[in-house]
Amino acid sequence: MQPMAEEKNNFINESGKAGLVIGGVAIAYFIIGLLLSKAQLGFFGSLLSFLLWAGKFVLCIWLMHNYIKAYATGHDCDRSHAFRFGMNVALCSALLYSGAYLFYVLVINPEFFSTTFQTLAETYSNILTSDQIDRILNMESSMPTASFFVNLIWCWLFGTIVSAISSRKICGEDNPFADEK
Repeated sequence: MQPMAEEKNNFINESGKAGLVIGGVAIAYFIIGLLLSKAQLGFFGSLLSFLLWAGKFVLCIWLMHNYIKAYATGHDCDRSHAFRFGMNVALCSALLYSGAYLFYVLVINPEFFSTTFQTLAETYSNILTSDQIDRILNMESSMPTASFFVNLIWCWLFGTIVSAISSRKICGEDNPFADEK
């Protein structure tokens, strides 16, 4: 294998592994959050859910930073390359988490959106016209796909921002958007 192709393969493998770990952390939080909501613990459950979210948030940022740092240190790369590595990690973890969420709403709990939309329609039935409620209920079928892409974009953008900040701190002040050398 040529050195350039081997380097690219290594880049993809390492970013994929890091993305699997960070995506796994997000999925674990999602599952624990579902279990907590089923337990109906009231205020304590809400507090515990918030603390778990904050822990996941900090852990994902810490993991992303450390994966970028390890890659940049191990491959003696510049800020641009470290930034791209972080973007790949963010994309892999976003795909994994979004896919898990899509699996949840389509397979595990297919009534999730129908229950949500029925509750919404009942709550606002005295404010909205029947035509408006029908339009809201018609959006239900597109919600799994929409939620997949919203999650994907949000997670990837957040990871990209973390990657930009981390690569700057790790590799110095060069331009992360510059062409590769």
